[in-house]
Amino acid sequence: MSFYEHATEFAGRRVVDVPLDGPLPPVDGPVAWRFSFWEFDETTTRGLNEKFREAFEAFVERSGGEIEALVIGAWGYAAFDEAPIAQLCEAASRLPRLRALFLGDQTSEECEVSWMRVGDVTPLLAAYPELEILKVRGGSELLTFDQVRHESLRELVFESGGLPSGVVREVLASEFPALTSLELWLGVDEYGGDTHVELLAPLLAGELFPALRHLGLRNSEIVDDIAVALAAAPIVPRLEVLDLSLGTMTDAGAGALLAGQSLSHLRRLDLHHHYLSPEMSARVVAALPGVLVDVSDVQEADEDDDEVYRYTAVGE
Repeated sequence: MSFYEHATEFAGRRVVDVPLDGPLPPVDGPVAWRFSFWEFDETTTRGLNEKFREAFEAFVERSGGEIEALVIGAWGYAAFDEAPIAQLCEAASRLPRLRALFLGDQTSEECEVSWMRVGDVTPLLAAYPELEILKVRGGSELLTFDQVRHESLRELVFESGGLPSGVVREVLASEFPALTSLELWLGVDEYGGDTHVELLAPLLAGELFPALRHLGLRNSEIVDDIAVALAAAPIVPRLEVLDLSLGTMTDAGAGALLAGQSLSHLRRLDLHHHYLSPEMSARVVAALPGVLVDVSDVQEADEDDDEVYRYTAVGE
């Protein structure tokens, strides 16, 4: 799997594309506005795409005061051009109502997720102290984050085919007293996803983010190890949603979850895209009759010369 379609919903709102010229179209009810400009230019100097900069500046001048939820799609060609983080920060005073931001809503045809030049996203939180939702798509060593305190952030998502451990470490070192939902797409080592279970220990111990109720450790090749750790993790009893989907979970991981502490308090357990046997899938569902359990999208491992290969949903 890769990203083949743009988001149709963000922050609980329908996504509507911003025209590159002229006013925003009339809409019925609150929406998330998607601004995107795709251009493949081999002569780029790896700075901000100038055409994107000009078009986005005109959009902010025309309509910035109306925007509550914003989705940034392509910013030129994201493998060459810099993400418009500095421009977004500079525009903060003209986006006074912005509460939800999605940076990087791009399909694989526009740019593979591991190629996207995202950079340091931390300045966005400083520029928007009232931001409630931040979602970032991208990966590789060019994605960075620094320890920060933010009073308003409720939801934080990093979607990646390989999330650098440095990003994970700094997120877990940050202070987000209002955070209720955290999703980390850990990915695979081949694309920079070098997080190990020990790094997640403070999170699983329940020492961080006192308001957290939704935890997603998704798209991970170490999900079986994570499941073993979660079996006795102190954070689990206060969760409402546990999302271990899109990874390479096998019967060993699911069995560890069932053998550990009770999960019957959960509202939802998401394991979709997995490598469970039909018998184990049935066991998980039967063991949690009051929980919405998703064990759809079963995968088949590949074998070659006695080697077994399992793949996360998103890689390159």
